[in-house]
Amino acid sequence: MPSNPGSSPLDTIPVPPAPVTLGSRTSDFQFDLPESLIAQHPSERRGDSRLMIVERASGRISHGAFADLLQLIPPGDVLVVNRTRVLRSRLRGRRSSGGPGEVLLLRPIGHPDSDTWEAMVHPGGKLKPGRCLTVAPNLSVEIVEVTDRRTRLVRLHTPLAPLVAIERFGHIPLPPYIARDDAAIDAERYQTVYAREAGSVAAPTAGLHFTPALLSALETAGVRRAEVLLHVGAGTFKPVEVDDPDQHVMHEEWFRLDDAACAALSTAREHGGHLWAVGTTSARALESIAPEPGYAFTPTEGETRLFVRPGYRFRAVDRLITNFHLPRSTLLMLVAAFAGFELTMQAYRTAIAEGYRFYSYGDAMAIL
Repeated sequence: MPSNPGSSPLDTIPVPPAPVTLGSRTSDFQFDLPESLIAQHPSERRGDSRLMIVERASGRISHGAFADLLQLIPPGDVLVVNRTRVLRSRLRGRRSSGGPGEVLLLRPIGHPDSDTWEAMVHPGGKLKPGRCLTVAPNLSVEIVEVTDRRTRLVRLHTPLAPLVAIERFGHIPLPPYIARDDAAIDAERYQTVYAREAGSVAAPTAGLHFTPALLSALETAGVRRAEVLLHVGAGTFKPVEVDDPDQHVMHEEWFRLDDAACAALSTAREHGGHLWAVGTTSARALESIAPEPGYAFTPTEGETRLFVRPGYRFRAVDRLITNFHLPRSTLLMLVAAFAGFELTMQAYRTAIAEGYRFYSYGDAMAIL
């Protein structure tokens, strides 16, 4: 058969696929973790946690205690913390049939003390629109409608202010990998010591390690503190289910940086100080409004869907303090974007080998 006169011998040579960069696929962030390393309870005393120290420039990994931050953070640097407070947002009760049910409040619709909330419910097949869950004599939850993302809009029926009823009758929403009911200790230890504004369904866990004594010592040493606000949503526990992270739909989280925080951040930048983000939530808040070099931070509030993953260029965060996160999670991807994929995964392998405690009540890492 005659050849195509317009063809070239090179046309028949297969073109090799472009190399896949490590850290560009969700499957790259899979790791096996012994169940014994998933912390089920907080440490005996707040602050008694280990600290892995990861140096980006050299790749060096060393080990210490969380209180070693006093030697690691120099005067003039700013510790950026998230002052959000965890709501007692898990409401357990009885359906009209008498069977048990549960509502996890995610966010209010409208103002913070609204009686209408977006929520997840269980069992979903039983808690359909029009049905109610009786939580207490002074609180019932009506299922109003199903949302586009399969959550529910619910309405709280109570003679009390809605937030008062939630705090009185709700439970601390411990994450699913803590395989127990919440206990009295969680009411204290699943909150940071600087938590102020209720609105999160999960704690900003890197901050759980700080004690008033350590914060006071850092302040005495010349380390400033700036408070941001980001209300953590349930999506923080949601694994990325598609192998191409570009296809992942990021959950939104409401955040605010006020005048005082912006002044502290801008002043530190002017004088060469570094910004230490305490946790991925503080990092997301900072990066959501990070100014270009030479410009001041501007007070901002709103929702962020920022998805930080390898390839992202950080503009605000200079140092990161964080816990050890779930495989295939957006939080692990953010850490890998900051420290580098290979160094991050090496640190995780080291943490497993060294018996570090993982997740919310686990140990911490400082990335320098």
